[in-house]
Amino acid sequence: MRFVNNILEIRKVVVAARHDYKTIGLVPTMGFLHAGHASLIKKAKETADIVIVSIFVNPLQFNVQHDLDNYPRNLEGDAKLCNDLDVDVLFSPGVSEMYPNGISNTLVNVNILDRNLCGRTRPGHFLGVCTVVSKLFNIVDPDIAFFGKKDIQQLRIIETMVRELNFNISIIGCDIIRGEGGLALSSRNAKLSNDERHRSLIVPQLLHYVLNLIQNGMRDVKSVLKHAEMFFENTEHELDKITNVNIKLDYLEIVDYQNLQLLDIIQGRFVIATAVFIGNTRLIDNLEYEV
Repeated sequence: MRFVNNILEIRKVVVAARHDYKTIGLVPTMGFLHAGHASLIKKAKETADIVIVSIFVNPLQFNVQHDLDNYPRNLEGDAKLCNDLDVDVLFSPGVSEMYPNGISNTLVNVNILDRNLCGRTRPGHFLGVCTVVSKLFNIVDPDIAFFGKKDIQQLRIIETMVRELNFNISIIGCDIIRGEGGLALSSRNAKLSNDERHRSLIVPQLLHYVLNLIQNGMRDVKSVLKHAEMFFENTEHELDKITNVNIKLDYLEIVDYQNLQLLDIIQGRFVIATAVFIGNTRLIDNLEYEV
């Protein structure tokens, strides 16, 4: 595996691959890799000739400084995982390499799709995501890029950006990888204590409770969410008897899949999405479904 930390060198790698008529797959990450990332890399290995994994903790998408400062990092462990999975290139630029003039004067934004879900509670987050992903696409020039469906809003925004800005790139969304109890794997899970990890199971339980209501015929979103909030409060109360960990519902929303807009009546293809604070750690998850 080749380790690259500057733009000029990664572009030389890409030029050489293009000269040999190789297809290039990019797996963009912020590091602290886990089995979910490994599934993206394995899919990339099946699909492209050359696999490049990027690791860059993008300051532009954090709207709280301590969240950026505390984001988990382990470049040595990430490099080992990538090497074990036969990644061809690990591209890990520093902040000054990606933003040599400090805060970027050129920003990329996708309207409408960022109004709900995490876009509502983390203003500016997807502006940072779109800007850095656009930069990575222009630097690496991949044929295919791979993203996890755990952040369904990010995936849909990037798919829309690629289509509307005419990037010649195929976007592959890969299924959520879940651990024991159905918890979606995330780099942030490493910050959970044992008690917090136990309480975090409320996240997938909440989603499946909502899905069960819908599968049993409930279609009015207000009614579904009212029942779900009661379920969350009752479950939280029961967990309080077991562990002394604060949990807080950031949001629970049901949106259409195409534009991620809030629904009044559940129909067609939709997404149930939630974000929950377990202690100080914010976890996101979602389920896609169609009726």
